[in-house]
Amino acid sequence: MPSHRVRFLGVIPVALLACAPVAFAATYYVANAGSDDNSGRSPQDAWASLTQVNAHPLAPGDAVLFKRGDAWRGQLVPQNGSEDGEYITYGAYGEGPKPLLLGSIAKDAPGDWSPAGDNLWSAGGVAPGDVSGIENLLANPGFDTDTQGWSVHAEGGAQITVGREAEGVEGSPGAVRIACQASGSEPHHIQFYTSGFAVERGGIYRLTMAVRASAPFEMYPPVLMKSGAPWTRYAHPRNPRNFPVTPEWAVHTMTYGAVETAGDGRLNFVLGGSLPAGVTLYLDTIRLERLGGGLIPRDVGNIIFNHGPHCGVKVWNRDDLDQQDEYWYDEAGFAVYVYSEENPAERYESIECALRDHIINQQNRHHVLFENLACLYGAAHGVGGGSTYHIIVRDCDFGYIGGGDQMGGDRTVRFGNGVEFWGPAHDCLVERCRFWEVYDAAMTHQSSGGDSAQFNIVYQNNLVWNCEYSFEYWNRPETSKTHHIWFINNTCINAGHGWGHAQRPDPSGRHLCFYTSPAQQSEFYILNNIFYEAKTNAFYAPGWPLEQVKGMVMDHNCWYQAEGTMVALSEHPFTMAEFEAYRALTNLEAHSIVAQPGLANIDALDFRLTPGSPCIDTARAVEALYPRPADFAGLPVPQGNAPDIGAYEFAASTK
Repeated sequence: MPSHRVRFLGVIPVALLACAPVAFAATYYVANAGSDDNSGRSPQDAWASLTQVNAHPLAPGDAVLFKRGDAWRGQLVPQNGSEDGEYITYGAYGEGPKPLLLGSIAKDAPGDWSPAGDNLWSAGGVAPGDVSGIENLLANPGFDTDTQGWSVHAEGGAQITVGREAEGVEGSPGAVRIACQASGSEPHHIQFYTSGFAVERGGIYRLTMAVRASAPFEMYPPVLMKSGAPWTRYAHPRNPRNFPVTPEWAVHTMTYGAVETAGDGRLNFVLGGSLPAGVTLYLDTIRLERLGGGLIPRDVGNIIFNHGPHCGVKVWNRDDLDQQDEYWYDEAGFAVYVYSEENPAERYESIECALRDHIINQQNRHHVLFENLACLYGAAHGVGGGSTYHIIVRDCDFGYIGGGDQMGGDRTVRFGNGVEFWGPAHDCLVERCRFWEVYDAAMTHQSSGGDSAQFNIVYQNNLVWNCEYSFEYWNRPETSKTHHIWFINNTCINAGHGWGHAQRPDPSGRHLCFYTSPAQQSEFYILNNIFYEAKTNAFYAPGWPLEQVKGMVMDHNCWYQAEGTMVALSEHPFTMAEFEAYRALTNLEAHSIVAQPGLANIDALDFRLTPGSPCIDTARAVEALYPRPADFAGLPVPQGNAPDIGAYEFAASTK
């Protein structure tokens, strides 16, 4: 049985994570009333847009501060700090509510909606004339006389030769010939590209091209990106799947939704690892066109009316629209249709259409601190992306997240987490954040490919309510590793009571959701948490062997679930009344309690402890991170003889 105090060795990086940098090398300010022509170096000379924030080169130790009370739509793409521990900070300045980063398009004006018959109303959509006679953004798209304007790059042992082909072309005097001698192992090892065109956030871009090869293979979709470092993607493909290339000419069409406004766009064919050695690829008649404005560029994963709690109900076919506030996203027409007995914007004061993009895209980022930001109305993740390390998310809010179409095309899998660390991840901290109305998990780390190592990840002092899962974890395959994970002093309320539960094909409602996870696992701690009411299970791990469950350290938690199966293990369901049997089977939870946690007012979202709460002075002091600098409200820990269970410390003097 574990001792009352836990000593964690070898976790100095996690301890250092808690000490965020306080002196900035340079500070940049962003405000709605600013201008991107400004220097950004003072509140009076602030920038205006996320585009400027994403594009301006930052140095380790710099900070970008958003004005409190202001709001921005789009995606924040952070830059990297340094390997020696200097973070780049994205935070807030001024007074008032946290700055809003919105992953949605507002459609709250009556003029945004057009009648579409049978109580249907549409917003966005391709208007007549938008899809023909549009200027090609690319120079020399048909290789009529040469390949001027196009470039090639090879690295990682890849070898190719490029030339113009005049025989057997598809629709123009010439085509480009890309002959591969060695493919490399990564997509970027072979790149064929052209640049020099502009993109505009919210724009829809259509790429058409004729393609064939000397032998069949599968080709990655081309990328629309920045022409130079940090190689940001300016637009995402609507359907990111690979497509087949055969010895016969075929015309392929794909569309992209732009998330940035920039003048240095680059169309990049990434061929490394896919174009086989000995195979020649031919490209002809390449066109990149911007379709008309006003379109909805990405899948709408949720519609939030009047800022919640009422949301739209997504259906997957137009013919299924027959109830008030049901909606359907037309992928081909870039429009959303809503069933409503009147113009939706006359029925509701606010209509937010959440788009399928991460609000903060942390892909391949490290040494970044996000604090005092509010991320709302995004249909993918609040903070999402793979291969991350030394990421701090502190004092942030995440509400109405997720619901987007994960796979694209005709598949109906929806997704979306508050904060997700995907694939390899280490030395990451999420603390003192609020999560509500999240389609999947408030917090999660997970992986299903490669030999991913996930370690030194801490989730502490967070408030979670009305999310489908409070915390989700899995790591595959068995050659992956997970160790030194802490989920501690979180207050988790009403799992599965959110907007997405009734819409899911797999309604779950779990606080701890552990899917099959064969990775090598050790030092996994679930301590000092409040788990209050879940639609289905407070703790779910039926895919785990019993010995794997016993290998965790779970203790000093407060559990309460009045009805149903509170703990679901393999062949062992337990109600709250059977908690002693669960404890005997697993040898876990020696000091945990099963009781009403004694919270101030759950309906009013006041999760502070009240006098007489069984959570007071009954938590474990976790030495590696203890003393925690403050509870959720900034109160020093502890206030009594020992820390309290949950995100709040009780102090009689504050009552």
